[in-house]
Amino acid sequence: MTVRRENEELRILSAIGIILVAAGHLGYNLFDLGGLFPYYSFHVFLFLFVSGYFYRPEAEKEIGRYLARKFLVLMGPYFLWNLAYGILAALLRRAGFSIGQELSLYTLFLAPFDGGHQFMYHFPSWFVPALFLIEIINVCMRKALSVFRLNREWLIFAGTLLLGIATVWLAIGGHVWGFYKIPGRLLFMLPGYELGHLYREKLEKRDTLPDGLYFLIVIGVQILISLFSGGLAFSAVWVTSFGNGPVIPYLTVLTGTAFWLRIARLLASNRSGRGGGIAGWLLVVGRNTYAIMMHHIFAFFLVKSVFYAVSVLTPLCAEFDSAMYFSEINFIYLPKGAEVGKWIYLFAGIQIPLLIGRASKMLAGAACRLRVSDNFRKIK
Repeated sequence: MTVRRENEELRILSAIGIILVAAGHLGYNLFDLGGLFPYYSFHVFLFLFVSGYFYRPEAEKEIGRYLARKFLVLMGPYFLWNLAYGILAALLRRAGFSIGQELSLYTLFLAPFDGGHQFMYHFPSWFVPALFLIEIINVCMRKALSVFRLNREWLIFAGTLLLGIATVWLAIGGHVWGFYKIPGRLLFMLPGYELGHLYREKLEKRDTLPDGLYFLIVIGVQILISLFSGGLAFSAVWVTSFGNGPVIPYLTVLTGTAFWLRIARLLASNRSGRGGGIAGWLLVVGRNTYAIMMHHIFAFFLVKSVFYAVSVLTPLCAEFDSAMYFSEINFIYLPKGAEVGKWIYLFAGIQIPLLIGRASKMLAGAACRLRVSDNFRKIK
């Protein structure tokens, strides 16, 4: 039996992506290289790229089993946590908070596919249902194309890219709204997924440029884009804020992904020993991006709650804005207004979800062992 070796480069890229997501939700531009690579010009697409990279064509032989497994892995935990955060939002509303919608069949089962911001304490996890739908589209599309012998990587990427560009063009014209934002979001994001698979199948073996030349090209292109564009950030979830036409967003996706992909390669290749320093820690983060995506906003909330308690119980943090705390999920309190305080939130936004993820895995493992034990007793 062969043991499949972990792809450390892609794990580290996933870790970089989730750190940028958490920093972006803090408005902390520490890692955007002086505004050269704005998070919101590519970071969501890092996860699409990684997901597409790990897609296996064997899935097309047993689509039903593949999608059932994807639902179990992606949507099973999502619905459980959605319920948990729905209950939390309801309890907090009784305590005076005005954050999140009411519990209902819509907010539990339909709203996740229609924006995913229903309870707010886990709103970054909107990506999970969107990714699940993209997995469905991808495997069904590839199966259909294989019937006509059109299942070619360059053709699939080019076709989805054209659809994505058309979607952005329609969004700029104000046509991707209401119901249309659901298919619009999927069509906009799909090229990122296909880019990941194209890279694995066709481009990875050709990705051999020396680091210096590689970064010179990527950063040079990005500087030119930045100089001649009016802001590169856009909203993937709402399919809005495209300030530079329908092509530039995909170009910034390409440059942002290319830049951090090479950084991830360098970190992975220079890792030494079991611990591995920063690269070893990034591998741990990269294995737990689901938990961090699901829980980092809640972790920020816990940090704010500590500051709120301090402001109520002591003379410290007297400038804490209680009204914002009770009504705005994105409110961030910084002691003495110091930006360095965002490091507290960022650290908590990574480490607390890691603890939650570890506890969840332990509980799931214990439940699995208990079920196996019960079945064994029944057999005896």
